[in-house]
Amino acid sequence: MGQGLHTKVAQIAASAFNIPLSSVFISDTSTDKVPNSSPTAASASSDMYGAAVLDACEQIKARMEPVASRNNFNSFAELAVVCFAERIDLSGHGFFITPDIGFDWKMGKGKPFGYFTYGAAFSEVEIDTLTGDFHTRVASRIMVLVLSRNPAIDVGQTEGAFIQGLGWLALELKWGDAAHKWISPGCLYTCGPGAYKIPSINDVPLKFNVSLLKLTPWLLTLFIVVCHPNVKAIHSSKAVGEPPFFLASAVFFAIKDAIRAARLEVGWSDWFPLDNPATPERIRMACLDDIASSLINSDFHPTLRV
Repeated sequence: MGQGLHTKVAQIAASAFNIPLSSVFISDTSTDKVPNSSPTAASASSDMYGAAVLDACEQIKARMEPVASRNNFNSFAELAVVCFAERIDLSGHGFFITPDIGFDWKMGKGKPFGYFTYGAAFSEVEIDTLTGDFHTRVASRIMVLVLSRNPAIDVGQTEGAFIQGLGWLALELKWGDAAHKWISPGCLYTCGPGAYKIPSINDVPLKFNVSLLKLTPWLLTLFIVVCHPNVKAIHSSKAVGEPPFFLASAVFFAIKDAIRAARLEVGWSDWFPLDNPATPERIRMACLDDIASSLINSDFHPTLRV
């Protein structure tokens, strides 16, 4: 799938053999290599594929060790040539199973994840009380990944997850209900590319700050003592693909806070329900000014359909 996954896996192989990253080549993913590989889901891909690659690398290194101990080689390439000449197997098939997890979804018992990824977010939005439109002026988020394998990729993943979460919370899934009377009741409007509004460049915050928590020596010591190294992930890094997704909820709650301010300005109650997605229709009707109050009650709550 790419998305930085190939780069991280290549980094692990390069680190294992102590060779430049440019010396590692990754072919296309295919079931003729691994017939029972896992899907890239739940942000576990780098952990699983990385650990499997490391397993394969360790197998090859173990076979090369006798040759390496007898000679002084200037490069890994020289060592590989000699091993080839001595008919040493230079291929490895790595496999990894995430340990100590299992969850009974019906009973609600078990351990579905090996660890958790943490982050924090702040957002500032501006709403148009007449149209219900909004724009995110400022969005700042920070992720705690302990020892990131590739900070540039992880920052990009955090940015992408935020924008995807923004679409989920404010742009998508419009049902025909009391809040959207122009759609047939019970019908999903955003069911195809003709009506499905995914986030675009115009939805990116005007000021978008994304960073990873920098571990100073004392902070790293604190993590080791309190949290322990993340031994369940390769190189003690943490998953970053999906965890930042819900940080976009900061935008949703900022929208609600802005609506509350608009209601108080005209003397209405600051309590009101707001279901996601915070569509322009819902934002507009929740503002409840003199125009909207002539059409709905102050306790107006659109029907939530799943």
